[in-house]
This record gives sequence, structure tokens and C-alpha cells, in this order.
Amino acid sequence: MTVHLTGIGTALPDETVGGADIAERSGIPRDVVVDKMGIRRKHVCRNGDDQPSDLCVAAAEDALADADCEPADLDVVRYHGSEFKDYVVWSLAADVADRIGATDAYAAESYALCAGAPVAVRETKAQIEADAPDRVLLVAASREEDLVDYDDPDTSFTFNFGSGASAMVLERDAPDRALATVRESAALTDGSFSRDVVMPAGGTRHPPSRDTVDAGMHALRVPDHESMKERLGEVSLGNFLEVADTALERSGLDRSDLDFAAITHMKRSFHAYLCDELGLDDREQYYLDDYGHVQSVDQALATAEARTREWLRPGDTVLFLAAGTGYTWAATVLEWLG
Repeated sequence: MTVHLTGIGTALPDETVGGADIAERSGIPRDVVVDKMGIRRKHVCRNGDDQPSDLCVAAAEDALADADCEPADLDVVRYHGSEFKDYVVWSLAADVADRIGATDAYAAESYALCAGAPVAVRETKAQIEADAPDRVLLVAASREEDLVDYDDPDTSFTFNFGSGASAMVLERDAPDRALATVRESAALTDGSFSRDVVMPAGGTRHPPSRDTVDAGMHALRVPDHESMKERLGEVSLGNFLEVADTALERSGLDRSDLDFAAITHMKRSFHAYLCDELGLDDREQYYLDDYGHVQSVDQALATAEARTREWLRPGDTVLFLAAGTGYTWAATVLEWLG
């Protein structure tokens, strides 16, 4: 039994901000924002028509059309995007299932923050292999750009956060409509980073109040920026390479077999270093400097760009490679069919 990726969809808000806008707002020189942080522009949500659920519905409709799949044929709708969504305690997956007409699907949610895409594909593949679903719709969205405080230099790594949504259709044994075969995966977590990036208020520790709003506690914060930067610098590259190598090895492959990697957006120099270690050239990865970092949507955005540019060929090995605060690194291998 084989699990296939049969459809990919994305949705982005119309409004964008450029690197110059971010530079002006933050006080960081434009060349640092554009060249070092790697943000030429990013999509942002500035009105009520761009809720995470709305973006997910649009991406889902795009993916279902790509897969030639009817919503009523779905068995599961699963959300793996940001926990920051329309409502604080709420099932976005259930809302999407209802709005697209997935009347026979059940809805569920899981979170691995920015590592969500390879983890969700991995878990969905395992579920299809072990359980009854034939067709699963994965949706994700992020509006964490709303939580960025451009006046806080300790959180400058969040200045690349953009908004958008993605959707993917995974199916049991659908070779006639398949874009790719899902191969093997790997992931690891270093929980010592679990409290390095937080939104201080809104949870049970600091319920929302006038005081928490006045204190600016509803934006992302890094309690000890220098410590996080130093500790992450020691392990991040090695952990990226470990999950990539393990996923490839489990798929009977190695780095020399890689044809394209869809990688989480990060500062340009680290992205280039990682690609060099993996042996990837300019057409074997896509740097998301026109999108910024859209949480677990990044992998779908990069793959969609590669498809549009006709960089992918039947038989290519594609790697979804991601990392998310917490800190989790994850990778999933796909064999592209086209």
C-alpha cells in the first residue's frame, strides 16, 4: 500500500509589506532586512476578510481542485498550522470541513509549530497505512505576524513572519492522480528550548486582562535572547542535517539523491550554508524571500514555486525540511511523480 500526495494549494492575503517598510518600522538598516534576514516582502493580514480559517478554506479548495477530489470524498480534515487562529480555544479543522462540504470527514488538529508540515505528512501517512481513511486533507495557516513587536530587537528573528495558508491532499493508492509518493521521515526535539519563545499572556499563567495588554504581554517575547542564540547556534545545523540524513536513509537514499528541498525560511546565510551542506544548487531549493516565514506553510509555498518554475521532474527526490520553536527539527521525503 502506497500513500500519495495528490494536491497542493496555497492562499495568501493581498496586502504585502516590503523589506524597506520593515526596516523603517524596526530601525534596522534596509540592507540587513533584505540581504541578511532575507525579506524582500511578505504577505500580511490587515482586515477581517483574511482570518486563518478563510485562508485555509481558499487553500483547501485549491488543493482539492489540484487533486481532482470532491470534498465529500474526504475522510479526515486535519489542521497543523499555528495555534494563533480565529479563536483561542476552537477547532479550525472542524470549521474548514463544514465550509468546504466535507460531510463524511472527521476533523482533528495537531501542532508542531513551524515543523508542522513534515510532521503532519508523516503522521498522516502512518494513519492511512494503519487505519481506515483513504483521503486526508491537511490544512495550515499562520497570522503570527500579528504577534510581532517590531520595537523589540530581542525578537528580530520574528520580523520575517508572514501570513498565508496551505493545503495538501494525501490519499491511499492513487497513482493515476499522484504528484508524489510519500516516503520516510525523521524528527527530533530539544525541549531545553521550550520556553525560549513565548507569548507571555493569554494562557493559564497570565490570563488576558487590562494589565497584560498595558504591559505588552500579547506579543512574542524571548526572555533571554543571547542565551537562546548561543545555544541554538551550537545545535541547529547538526539537527537539520541529522533529520534530513535519517529520513533519506530510511527511504534508501542519501544526500546525493536529493533533487529539491522545501526548507523553512531562515536568514539567508544559514539557508545558504544548509543548502551547501546538503549539496543543493539554486534550482534545487527555493528561498522564500518574497513570502517570509509562514510557519508550517513554508514547505507548500516552496514546492508550489518549484512546480510553477518546472523545476520538478518525475523521479525527483523532494525533501520537506523544517524546524520550529520548542525546538523540533523534522524532515519527510517524497518521490516526485508529476
